[in-house]
Amino acid sequence: MAKDQIDPVKALSENVAQPFESARAMPPEVYTSQAFLNEELEHIFRKDWYCIGRADALAKPGDYATCDLAGQPIAVLRDKDGALRAVSNVCLHRMSTLLHGRGNTRAIVCPYHAWTYNLDGSLRGAPAMTLNQGFCKEDYTLPAIRCEEWLGWVFVTLNPDAAQVAETLHEVAAMVAGYDMTNYTEAFYEEHVWDTNWKVLAENFMESYHLPVCHAGTIGGLSKLEEMVCPPGLPAFNYHTILKDDSLRIAMAHPSNDRLHGVERRKTFLLALYPSLLITLTPGYFWYLSLHPKGPGQVHIRFGGGMSDDYKDDADAQQNFADLKELLDRVNVEDRGCTEKVFRGLSSGLARPGHLSHLERPNYDFATYLSSRVSQ
Repeated sequence: MAKDQIDPVKALSENVAQPFESARAMPPEVYTSQAFLNEELEHIFRKDWYCIGRADALAKPGDYATCDLAGQPIAVLRDKDGALRAVSNVCLHRMSTLLHGRGNTRAIVCPYHAWTYNLDGSLRGAPAMTLNQGFCKEDYTLPAIRCEEWLGWVFVTLNPDAAQVAETLHEVAAMVAGYDMTNYTEAFYEEHVWDTNWKVLAENFMESYHLPVCHAGTIGGLSKLEEMVCPPGLPAFNYHTILKDDSLRIAMAHPSNDRLHGVERRKTFLLALYPSLLITLTPGYFWYLSLHPKGPGQVHIRFGGGMSDDYKDDADAQQNFADLKELLDRVNVEDRGCTEKVFRGLSSGLARPGHLSHLERPNYDFATYLSSRVSQ
């Protein structure tokens, strides 16, 4: 049967029906099919929580960040009372988008006709509208969108019935309590678009099996496959762990950290919070990717990171982190090359999924999550 005749939802369902011990990678059409992407947008990105970044990046009144979630432009703002709120980022006049990127503003001004909204979404003023007898300023308020903060992360959802983030991710909070994730400060933030499917990049994060090969020029030599632990995932997330040595001091627990003990003080968690927030969390620093599809063959990436506040008074910590950021940039170049090659291969006529390694357990759990959503 030709690939364009295969039902990708059915193919994925059959794929995850196999036990993990005999599981294979997801079928190629799950990555390449526009029909499957439409199912993801409808049943995943319109229904689940999507992370737009860290709350400390929106610390001051007027700070904002924007995103497009399943076709809906959204602005997340810190209002004048210090509360985080999310609103539709579409003007209620001729429907231009309003804010772009991240920044700070005293008011939301439409770039098309200068209709101006307060930080709570209410309309402050609209030029040259006095002769329209039906116009009433009080009738115009940007629609609110659900927004929640959890352990320093900011999430939005288009689903009014979605369970609270804290409820969905309570097992994660308990697992990493000693890291005190609320007290990590973002030091950099970037946005990128790569030519691969969003799930290819997500899976690349979820397994460290590729590190010795894909990252031979950077961190591959420090990656010991025998020390990687890949437990079964849970309904809302999967994870695996790696033990770091003290060659990178800021990956270790700070001497003042009395929350972590023994091997915990050098343990790195690689957390995949569904659908698309991917966090590398060490006792000293973190970095993250938040992914959103831009068609089957492109992914929009929100990329950020920073340090635990345990290190904020250490004289050399910032230089150590700057050195780490330079390393992460080189790692990203390697990951981009690997994941774009994977998508090119997936798009070929002879692509067939092979069996998974025991180190790819998170990929199997991710596939199971995807299937449960798109099969609804």
